[in-house]
Amino acid sequence: MYRNDKMTESEIREAMPAYKEKYTYDDYMSWDDDIRWELIDGVPYMMGAPNNDHQDISLNLSVLLANFLKGKQCKVRAAPSDVRLNPDTLDDTVVQPDVYIYCDPSKKDKTGIRGAPDMVVEVLSPSTAKRDKTIKFEAYRKAGVRELWIIEPETKSLSVNILNDGKYITHPYTKDDTVTVHILEGCTIELSEVFDY
Repeated sequence: MYRNDKMTESEIREAMPAYKEKYTYDDYMSWDDDIRWELIDGVPYMMGAPNNDHQDISLNLSVLLANFLKGKQCKVRAAPSDVRLNPDTLDDTVVQPDVYIYCDPSKKDKTGIRGAPDMVVEVLSPSTAKRDKTIKFEAYRKAGVRELWIIEPETKSLSVNILNDGKYITHPYTKDDTVTVHILEGCTIELSEVFDY
């Protein structure tokens, strides 16, 4: 859910879409704009509002990546921005990564992009951590996201997942490390700058 105040159970039930066994992007576009949703394999998920640490990390990383990408073809985007992972087939997965990079300008549409980004960053929150590390992780892998970063604010750590032959190879980092962005030649990120909050 995405509200400034906490929603009651009846408000949550009222906000939920009418039951269907499986939903599509067309269904997703008809839902309440006041609530952030993700749709993964046809299943809707309400999203919580990010806390300050989460926002600081997302903003810091977005700025570092945007500065590097200035004048280049690849673009960085931050949530909320829709990523339709399988628009040409089932069109039943729409996610809102905290940060993502895409290098193919033809993927851009009115609300985000159509197709897998080249890189995705998910900053974990208590309410979404399990989903980010399992369901979304698998959705990104299946869609062919080449580089997936999962940031853990509490431990100030990062897992970089590089797609290799359809599987992710994971590399762990801590707040004092310098990390190479594999999809961007010459781009390195000082994690001390990402965790500067």
